[in-house]
Amino acid sequence: MNQEQQLKLQAFFDGELPETEAREVVSSIAGDPEAAALHSEFKNTRQALSGHESGIRLPESREFYWSKIEREINRLERQETVRPAPSPLARLLRFVIPAGAFAAVVIAGLFAVKNFGSSANAATPALVTTLADPGAFTYRDEREGMTLVWLSYGENRLANGNGTATIQ
Repeated sequence: MNQEQQLKLQAFFDGELPETEAREVVSSIAGDPEAAALHSEFKNTRQALSGHESGIRLPESREFYWSKIEREINRLERQETVRPAPSPLARLLRFVIPAGAFAAVVIAGLFAVKNFGSSANAATPALVTTLADPGAFTYRDEREGMTLVWLSYGENRLANGNGTATIQ
């Protein structure tokens, strides 16, 4: 017996089937021992439960009882939740935190402009040493547009003898 047949038998037992389908189920109960066993199980279960159901009686009609429940649900849904007023500290922090973050961004921007701006315009002269030749130093002044190469070799290695050469 498959699940669909079991559900049909249960619907028959509960009185939910049309008359034509109910006749088919009655004939299947008579011809199928598994269907007959399930039908008798439904009967036994109903008898066991019917004696133990407590009869709850309401003081008013069913419609009035459910209308009271519906009114209470609607009343609770309409009721506004009251939030407590924020503390003075919370109100202060609401403005101090964004202002502090803004100030930190501005200060970081000022430091960035100061540090990166000075190397971009090259206001200070740069001294470059070459590691391949420790006797040569290069001094470059961007403002004056001048490069000075200092060679610190002995007099016998330089043609002019003073140890300096200037390149414009």
